[in-house]
Amino acid sequence: MTTLKEQLHQDLTAAIRDRDELRSSTIRLTLSAVTSQEVAGKEKRELSDAEVLKVIGREAKKRREAAEAFDNAGRTEQAARERAEGELLDGYLPKQLSDEELTAIVAAAVAESGATGPQGMGAVMKLVRPQVEGLAEGGRVAAAVKSALVG
Repeated sequence: MTTLKEQLHQDLTAAIRDRDELRSSTIRLTLSAVTSQEVAGKEKRELSDAEVLKVIGREAKKRREAAEAFDNAGRTEQAARERAEGELLDGYLPKQLSDEELTAIVAAAVAESGATGPQGMGAVMKLVRPQVEGLAEGGRVAAAVKSALVG
């Protein structure tokens, strides 16, 4: 079984062979971010698949934010490229939870914690975060918890 990092290397080789500039540059930058994470700290280490997924998620989020910034600046071509890179990286990430699934998880956590009102947000987030790790962005989760506690 290949690790996610090995899969990225294989996909990079295939993209270079196919002369796919967008895929090759995106995967190259992602592998660079993975390597940076591996050498950060006091000693070099090999990242697990879960840690590589976190790096890919961070890179995908950067692309989405950059696309939004380019759109606001009126640079549609650059925004389209950033979006394409983000979509390519999303292909490596696990399928995101739908709004309904996230709402159900949050509702169960609110019931379990007995939280009422915004002051219970921390307790609910403690219960929800492990269940949705890597399956929903933190901002989406926080918004769902907030609406469940306020609404």
